[in-house]
Amino acid sequence: MSKETEKQRWQRNFADLLQELRVAQTGVQILFAFLLTLPFSNGFTRTTEFQRDVYVVALIAAAGATAMIISPVAFHRALFRQGRKPELVQFAHKMATAGLAFMLVAMVSSVLLITDFVLARPIAFLLSAVTGLWFLTFWVILPFSRRNWGDDDIDDEEDPSGLSPG
Repeated sequence: MSKETEKQRWQRNFADLLQELRVAQTGVQILFAFLLTLPFSNGFTRTTEFQRDVYVVALIAAAGATAMIISPVAFHRALFRQGRKPELVQFAHKMATAGLAFMLVAMVSSVLLITDFVLARPIAFLLSAVTGLWFLTFWVILPFSRRNWGDDDIDDEEDPSGLSPG
């Protein structure tokens, strides 16, 4: 297997990141669309002030996640053909990370909103906390605890941060 150049590495990192963003973008857009339609449903008038506040948090977090996850596209358009792929990859990495944080807030808030609407509040808080821990486990704890997996693997020679060209 031939060694890739720095330029090739940045190009691969960018392509990998775009694939990840496509997955996240679909999920956050579906959640955002659901949240946008919720106030127009018949049952929304029965929500409490607390539930409406949670709804606003979920809606704003979903909007923030959407903006951050899509922002690398705008950044790419601005830097197109300027040979600034390293900056683009670093920016996109930061936006994807922040977008996932907003998505976590949106997801947990959405769970809290729905469970508080259909169950007793203590159970809603418990289920929302479990949901938050579940997401943190799979989005933060496991990935960071396994950052050194494959260090000896010749198929993936990038550093654990995914940002360094070599």
